[in-house]
Amino acid sequence: MNVLERLDAARDAVTVRRVYGDPYQEQGITIIPAASVMGGGGGGGDTEGNGGGGFGVRARPAGAWIIKNGDAQWRPAVDVTRIALMGQIVAIVALLTLRSIVKSLVKARG
Repeated sequence: MNVLERLDAARDAVTVRRVYGDPYQEQGITIIPAASVMGGGGGGGDTEGNGGGGFGVRARPAGAWIIKNGDAQWRPAVDVTRIALMGQIVAIVALLTLRSIVKSLVKARG
């Protein structure tokens, strides 16, 4: 696969259909799911015609548009994993800070 074919494949991979899912209806409410989509790629070659490249796409839920009685509302997705990770990072920083404070107090008294 040459570079132009890879670029065409990358362009097809990052389209609005990847960001917004197909709308569906339930109990008179239309729901349109949405995702955050990011992509990147690279490639290269030498003067002898050897080369290669690649492309990657990452998507995660962003939320959904809820349409009811002609009124559209955005409902963001809750990323529980990210919330838990941030909580762990805050706890680690708090413990390290507390440790430094206690060591300073012990050193000042001793």
